[in-house]
Amino acid sequence: MIIGIGSDLIDITRVAKVIERHGERFLDRIFTAAERAKAERRAKNEKMVVATYAKRFAAKEACSKALGTGIRRGVWWRDMGVVNLPGGRPTMQLTGGALARLQALTPDGFEARIDVSITDDWPLAQAFVIISAVPPAKP
Repeated sequence: MIIGIGSDLIDITRVAKVIERHGERFLDRIFTAAERAKAERRAKNEKMVVATYAKRFAAKEACSKALGTGIRRGVWWRDMGVVNLPGGRPTMQLTGGALARLQALTPDGFEARIDVSITDDWPLAQAFVIISAVPPAKP
């Protein structure tokens, strides 16, 4: 069963301007170490680096909406990180207040599953997040 849906659309050039203006302070405040490493692996192409950050920013916004809180009520930017499963499919890894909120939303006897879709087409980046409650995986 779906317990939360969120979407976000962002202008990549807006993210580029914020990075240009605030640099490391902005990146450290918003992105996890794993997200920063993913973006920096694309350092040969500045547009790809910024698009990578923009997609992850949009995913965090979408996730906060799916959690029903936005960026408040104990849910902060670095509590949500985009990670890839072994097959490459993106999902969200939640910690802190975001994880607490997810646990509160998930009915007893179920596990949460977070499906993420992210894309960009310059100058826009878009993300969709669907949080579902699913029966626990059988061993």
